[in-house]
Amino acid sequence: MTLDFLLQEIAECVALGINSFVIFPAVEDTLKDKTATYSYDPSNFYLEAARVIKRQFPDVCLMSDVAMDPYSSDGHDGLVENGEIVNDLTLPILAKMAVEQAKAGFDIIGPSDMMDGRVGVIREALDAEGFYTTSIMSYTAKYASAYYGPFREALDSAPKSGDKKTYQMDPANKREALREAALDIEEGADFLMVKPALCYLDVIHLLSEYSDVPIACYNVSGEYAMLKAAQEKGWVNFEKAMPEMLLSMQRAGAQVILTYFAKEYAQLVKNG
Repeated sequence: MTLDFLLQEIAECVALGINSFVIFPAVEDTLKDKTATYSYDPSNFYLEAARVIKRQFPDVCLMSDVAMDPYSSDGHDGLVENGEIVNDLTLPILAKMAVEQAKAGFDIIGPSDMMDGRVGVIREALDAEGFYTTSIMSYTAKYASAYYGPFREALDSAPKSGDKKTYQMDPANKREALREAALDIEEGADFLMVKPALCYLDVIHLLSEYSDVPIACYNVSGEYAMLKAAQEKGWVNFEKAMPEMLLSMQRAGAQVILTYFAKEYAQLVKNG
């Protein structure tokens, strides 16, 4: 969406009682480079959008996305050198990105990159700039999933080579979620997120039983697309299936749900 349509969308959602929004940038290739320098350029259209939104809707809660892939010419969440993701050299880039997002008005920083140690580095950078109350919702258990396709196509952010399995988690590995959660809490995360949601309800439940910080889940684009496709085919009753899907996430232990269904759900609630 261009900014005019985005503001209109937010106004419609606020009228329905939705007050929390996550925005993602779709970046032109001409603005991308290996080190994602545009991600922390104050003139970045994404940062400007946040400033405009907060001026017009000062009471909404805005969450960001922190990762190199929208801005990287390699299409990876981390810095690529000699065909490999270099974890430690990625962290300062993410920290710069997070600080500029906080300056622009984002209330919650959302590191989605899955680099080791990034929560602590971002927390330290935010605190150094005086953003003590800016929260971090860490993508703690982000799995190497097949359900991200529609999102990557919309943002044109798929890797130019290789895949993301070296830093995203193995879908077969549940224990790793506990290790990642312990590290993220120690480093200062305010929320822990599980992504995707539907195939990982057990992980949501595991972390909700383990953790004292709120658990979030991301009802991702492929999960949304499946249900919308079934609706178009007439295979399911969408108005019953969609709330049931969201309820399963809440029942598993998610206290926050990021979902593309939010507006449609709010409309259902409003209509009784």
